[in-house]
Amino acid sequence: MLLLLRAAILACVLIAPPAMAEKVLRYAFLIAETGFDPVQINDVYSSIIIANMFDPPLNYDYLARPSKAKPNTAERLPEVSADGKTWTVRIRPGIYFADDPAFKGKKRELVAQDYVYSMKRHFDPKSKSPNLYLLDKLVVGMDPVRKAALSGGKFDYDRDVEGLRAIDRYTFRIVLNEPVPNMLYYLTYCNLSCAVAREVIEAYPDRSMEKPVGTGPYRLTQWKRSSRMVLERNPNYREEYYQEEPPADDPVKQAIAARLRGKRLPMIERIEVYVIEEAQPRWLAFLNAEHDMIERTPAEFVNLAVPEGRLAPNLQKKKVQLNRVSDLDLVFFYFGMEHPVVGGYTPEKVALRRAIALAFDPDEWIRAVYYGQAIPAQSTVPPGAYGFDPETAGPLAEFNPAKAKALLDVYGYVDRDGDGYREAPDGSKLVLEMATTPDSQGKRTDELWRKFMDRVGIRVEFKKRQWPEHLKDSRAGKLMMWTLGWLASMPDADTFYVILNGPNKGQSNQSRFDLPQWNALYDKSKVLPNSAERDQIYREMDKLFFAYAPLRPIAHRVVTGLSHPWVIGYQRHPVMREFWKYLDIDESALPGPRAREARAAAAPAR
Repeated sequence: MLLLLRAAILACVLIAPPAMAEKVLRYAFLIAETGFDPVQINDVYSSIIIANMFDPPLNYDYLARPSKAKPNTAERLPEVSADGKTWTVRIRPGIYFADDPAFKGKKRELVAQDYVYSMKRHFDPKSKSPNLYLLDKLVVGMDPVRKAALSGGKFDYDRDVEGLRAIDRYTFRIVLNEPVPNMLYYLTYCNLSCAVAREVIEAYPDRSMEKPVGTGPYRLTQWKRSSRMVLERNPNYREEYYQEEPPADDPVKQAIAARLRGKRLPMIERIEVYVIEEAQPRWLAFLNAEHDMIERTPAEFVNLAVPEGRLAPNLQKKKVQLNRVSDLDLVFFYFGMEHPVVGGYTPEKVALRRAIALAFDPDEWIRAVYYGQAIPAQSTVPPGAYGFDPETAGPLAEFNPAKAKALLDVYGYVDRDGDGYREAPDGSKLVLEMATTPDSQGKRTDELWRKFMDRVGIRVEFKKRQWPEHLKDSRAGKLMMWTLGWLASMPDADTFYVILNGPNKGQSNQSRFDLPQWNALYDKSKVLPNSAERDQIYREMDKLFFAYAPLRPIAHRVVTGLSHPWVIGYQRHPVMREFWKYLDIDESALPGPRAREARAAAAPAR
């Protein structure tokens, strides 16, 4: 009998189905992360990582177009008072943080106080939040707390504040000094409203950028700075299922929803993100199926991959999937408005900036840098954002070297020593310094800048550093000029006007433009919903922006995403950073080496 039992057990072992392979998604960033503390970051690559580890109260439907906010950790959308000033949010019970020693071996539930604490952190001067501008002077009672800390005291997180408090264990309330219709979007934005646990922040003082602990679908398990990040499924992640609602007229999204509906999230166990700054190795890693997707195909390879907007035959043969969209973004270069060479509001400084803008050829830039994968920008606001005006034709978008030369001549920027380059009106040497990166794209942009400025007789030099280093200097106001991309955090024009608002200097406003008349108009606009009244204010703001030229809008980019056939569900969202949990991997479609790797990972140990 015992021998028969042993034989039966052995037979069960031999015929048991193989263990499920670990689903792994691999892809690359083109720019390095800066860290993982929501309160301290606003670069897009770090934002993608944190959005998959932490939770805001609200989020977006991944497939809905136009963008549609929906509850995330909240039970439902916020209750908003008739005057638009009081927002009440109730959190679902039973949501837990990833395990961490800071919790001393106990399961730590997400509660309303976590959101109160996390939002207060933006007001703490020690946090140096680049997103404080979204809440500054808006939340009732927070100004005195911040001012006390700025005066040398310790920021008092325990001080009861009318405008930001937990009503009960699962309910918190925000009371504003004025109505802010976009608060709905603020509550979707992880960098502003994702929840962290106070115990974790206090357990690792000054290390919050490297110790992320959230309630989101993934947790960081390996990190080699500026090289590789590995995130694995959070074992404590709540029970959540795919229920996205695609547009009725979009068959691709409809098919994705039908295939994935009802599956528990997240569907992929492990995410590996690499930092590969150079375009060619990033492209080859995708072609060789070492990476599963390429979220942004390098511009220099787009016309090979998608000639005339259609997948190339070799990619069609591999059943590569195409996802091509116009991003809600803006590429621009700015002038440091506090810099002695290009800054200031006097006529000669304005003339210099406008002349530089006139000498800049956006069409050639788009051809050379983006290989045609962008449209020229007339203002800061891209098509598709609520509040975009298709009739705007901004004078800063004009390319006219002859007019640039005439303007420089009139205001005293002339060549006095005959070396072919102009001097400043006071006779001092005039040299522009543009911040660029030491990579292949940086070399191309350097060549263009030298060509554009030589055309009008202005000398330009280049400050070479890695992108995160430039960002740090930019926030501190140390750069004369820099080219940046600004990607929307919400589907509204407001997110493209905050880059010019004076009180946001060093945060969203990298140029440090600070014009009282413009600021006053912005204050009027931000309390209004998307409307004709708000649009009229925007047009007045545009006129002042065009007149003073603190930055030059260049382009709105077209993004070409590609994924291999085993990646199920990828669709680029206009503003949403969290997308990993909505993807699946079809192991049956994996290529030979990846399939063998997956089988090996799933094989039972002897």
